[in-house]
Amino acid sequence: MSLLENLQWRYATKKYDPTKKVAQEDVDKIAEAARMAPTSSGLQQFRVIVITNQELKNKIVPIAMDQQIVADCSHLLVFAAWDRYTEERINNIYNYTTDQRGLPRGRFKSYTDKLRALYLTQSAEENFVHTARQAYIGLGLSIAQAAELKVDSTPMEGFVGEELDELLDLKSKGLKSVLLLPLGYRDTENDWLVKMKKVRNPKDEFVINY
Repeated sequence: MSLLENLQWRYATKKYDPTKKVAQEDVDKIAEAARMAPTSSGLQQFRVIVITNQELKNKIVPIAMDQQIVADCSHLLVFAAWDRYTEERINNIYNYTTDQRGLPRGRFKSYTDKLRALYLTQSAEENFVHTARQAYIGLGLSIAQAAELKVDSTPMEGFVGEELDELLDLKSKGLKSVLLLPLGYRDTENDWLVKMKKVRNPKDEFVINY
């Protein structure tokens, strides 16, 4: 199937079959799609946390507005972004990049100097607004990869970030939660949305040509 056919197949699953589990190989591919996502300046400002522990998923349900899909899904992905930019974070990714490419460290110093001048003078809040945007790019590619594998998913913003951060001890990792992505298989008998027509804005309204 083509990408567009896969996107037509998928929908934001409202009820999962808790007895059906996604193969680890497929979960790895979905997470890898996020890892391969393009990010601003190639900094990869977010991480993907994969949760399978049922007790932990149950604890997240009240944090996620009592949405039961968090507990019933096979795997719960948490997209968490850097809480702020630091000189060390910028240096680390560019040192790693030059090492992997066999280039001398400092090869991109003029560019990283510009990044430090831009981001290190901003507030933590301004930084997080930018890093969080990168997580959405990864989310989109993970959703597309899941659809190709015929794995259902539900992108979610409906949760209390501060409470989830505390539960997962994200502060110690310099991260803040941005998005949730339950993965699993739809309960075709009990999901109210599964048989409804997929609806999007008409193409002539959505695409604006000049």
